[in-house]
Amino acid sequence: MPINTPARLIDGFDRRISYLRLSVTDRCDFRCQYCMAETMQFLPRKDVLTIEELVRIARLFTELGVRKIRVTGGEPLIRRGITDLFAGLGQLPKLETLALTTNASQLADMAPRLRDAGVNSVNISLDSLQAPRFKVITRTGDLNRVLEGIDAAIAQGIDRIRLNVVVLDGLNRDEVLPLTQFALAKNIHISFIEEMPLGQVNVGGKPLAYVSSDALHAELNEHFCLEPLSAEETAGPSRDYLISGSTTRVGFISPHSNNFCAQCNRLRISAEGRLLMCLGNEESIDLRGLLRSNCSDDEIKTAIIGSLSIKPERHVFDRPDEPQIVRFMNATGG
Repeated sequence: MPINTPARLIDGFDRRISYLRLSVTDRCDFRCQYCMAETMQFLPRKDVLTIEELVRIARLFTELGVRKIRVTGGEPLIRRGITDLFAGLGQLPKLETLALTTNASQLADMAPRLRDAGVNSVNISLDSLQAPRFKVITRTGDLNRVLEGIDAAIAQGIDRIRLNVVVLDGLNRDEVLPLTQFALAKNIHISFIEEMPLGQVNVGGKPLAYVSSDALHAELNEHFCLEPLSAEETAGPSRDYLISGSTTRVGFISPHSNNFCAQCNRLRISAEGRLLMCLGNEESIDLRGLLRSNCSDDEIKTAIIGSLSIKPERHVFDRPDEPQIVRFMNATGG
């Protein structure tokens, strides 16, 4: 049925979708322990959405009410043509927030072009400030290069910069306070994320051990006065607190210990064009097939609207020792 008037994306649980996470590649120049295996088999390039397809699908989603798009990977900044993608996304008239999640390995060189394209929010993965440990966690990463990227984003005046930290017991548990102090010194934000059980990833033959957000909150509360922020002031699933006397926010993203699905406002598109209803479930539709079968804009919009009927009420991370999903994080984009 042709769509002649603007439609809103509302799922079966009366949640309005306004946020799209767009994975542009499953490839990455790091091999983070909790995200990827050391040896990976990546998608053939022909199976990955083209820049033109990504811009088209983003436009259709904004016409359906999406106001925030976050470009993810893998590592999005190693994708060929990525500046063309950001230029196209930055021209979408209804888009309010153009965001990026990156490991910052390429950010020092690309920050000016990203800012010029309209990127106004950047999340940077940073799990350690100790160079040897950073190398262990990422297997291939250069901490100094990442720190240069953070400084470049700050220098460009990007509106919102946030560090994302996955805390793992026995790996970087002791860096919660130093990382928070680093964010304070840089006048940027930080979020601590409970490790998500996607893919069969382990270290030394042992499953990675997540640390609860409540434990991290209690630790930081001993050193800072954390002022809770309202849901309206919080981005996405994070529970955010302002560090008193600063502009730095500390967030806790808790897929295990504090289910946040009731407020879910997002969908994800994987690098090969699967529209995923939920990070913690496998329900999806094949957008790539629609894009490459000469479907009209209205036909694709109708399929997107119809897909919301299979969006689940919540994810299934109840048993962290028994993962329900068998894909790695790089295939989904977080």
